[in-house]
This record gives sequence, structure tokens and C-alpha cells, in this order.
Amino acid sequence: MNAVETQQVEDRYYKVSSILISQPKPADDKSPYFELAKKYKLKIDFRPFIQVEPVSLKEFRKQKIDILAHTAVIFTSRNAVDNFFRIAKEAKLELPPDMKYFCISEQTANYLHKYITVRKRKVFVGQKTASDMLDLLRKHKNEKFLFPCSDIRKNDIPEFMDTNGLQLTEAVLYQTVASDLSDLTDVYYDIIAFFSPSGINSLFVNFPDFKQNKTRIAAFGPTTAKAVHDASLILDIEAPQPNAPSMAGALEMYIKKANKIS
Repeated sequence: MNAVETQQVEDRYYKVSSILISQPKPADDKSPYFELAKKYKLKIDFRPFIQVEPVSLKEFRKQKIDILAHTAVIFTSRNAVDNFFRIAKEAKLELPPDMKYFCISEQTANYLHKYITVRKRKVFVGQKTASDMLDLLRKHKNEKFLFPCSDIRKNDIPEFMDTNGLQLTEAVLYQTVASDLSDLTDVYYDIIAFFSPSGINSLFVNFPDFKQNKTRIAAFGPTTAKAVHDASLILDIEAPQPNAPSMAGALEMYIKKANKIS
């Protein structure tokens, strides 16, 4: 951040009364966002800026991918799991019992129960991120990996596989598209919190003439922060930070200063 940008952010500590979180409303009543709203008497709304649309079997077949030619599948989300088994069912494929599944987290591995009987010998689990899973992939260099993904995805897994000479086929099974936000045309929020570059893209798809003015922008993660800068917006709140690892924590730090709460 240059000196001009720093000065801009320093001057933008206006009082906060309302926040829009560009994600679905949390199912857990103990979400830190609800606690934030109660503690500081804020209006906090939730609205996904992006949505997932499945790729049809007809469109998938244009990719000319033979699922059964692969011996292992990499799952990085529930959307990947759902759409992989949807396509397999629509294509009337019987997945072999010795197919291996590599999951980014325990949560994703547990979600597999919805579709298969999970056995330790064929399910391999990372901890929390794709990088945690990379060592597992390296140990199975003879597998032919299939990577169900969105049309918008991170490069870490494909780049790792290529660098290490591992066989990988990417299968685009779902697409990330902008949600319809037209009902928000005349609605103002003091802060809008973003969690992916796709969310920033959705903002301008819906509101091509968007002017930031006094709206504060919060971004989670470096790629989202970059998308904010690339869109010529001012980034007021960035997470994670050493003293605020979550978006809720970063928002609270800003609110305390902006609302002059000691």
C-alpha cells in the first residue's frame, strides 16, 4: 500500500451501523457475526454474491474425460463431491470399489458418507488446506488423479501435480456465477465483506457503475485483497491479520476504532 492509499484508509473511519456479509447466513446461532451484531448494535445481513451451477452431462462429455480411466479423485469441497457423483450417476457409471478418494479436510471426507461406504484403505484426508494434502498426493505417484472442480479454481493443486510429475485430469463439473443482486440496487451498507475475487466480480456484474464513496470494503485473503485493488476500490479492512485471524475479528477491530469504542 502506498502513502496515498494509507492516507485514504486512515481518513475512512466513519461510524458503522450496517454490514453486508457476501456469504450465506450461518446455520450456527453462535456465529461470531451474530455476537458482533448484538455487542455493537449493528445490522448485519447475509447475501451470497456467487452461486454454483452444475455442468450438464452433455457439456461434461464435450471435455472427453473418461472417469473410469482414473484410479483416484481429489475433492476440495462439498460441491466437488456432489457434482462428481451426480455426473457419475447421470452417465450410469459404476465406480470401482478400489477407487481412492483424497479429501482436503475431515469435513469433506465425512461428507462422502452421503454417497459411498467410506473405508480407511481408500479415503485419504488432509488437515485444512490443499497444501496439507499435497504430501499425501506425492506418496501416491502411480495413481491417475481426477480433479473435479469449478471453472474458477486455485492453481495450487494443478501446479503441484505438474511440478511433481503426477498424472492429473481436471474435470469442470460446476460453474461459479454471479448471483442476481438487483434487489439491492437502492440499499446502502456501511461495510461490504468479500471472501473471493468472484464476489468482487459479482459486484460489478450486478452494478457496473458501482461507486464506493463511503462504503467500506473488507476482504478475506490475499487474492480477494488483490481483486479489490485491481477493481480500483479502496481496501479498508483486510483479514486475516496476526491479531485478527477471522473476518469477524478484523471487522470488530475496525468497528471499535470507527465507532470510538474503548
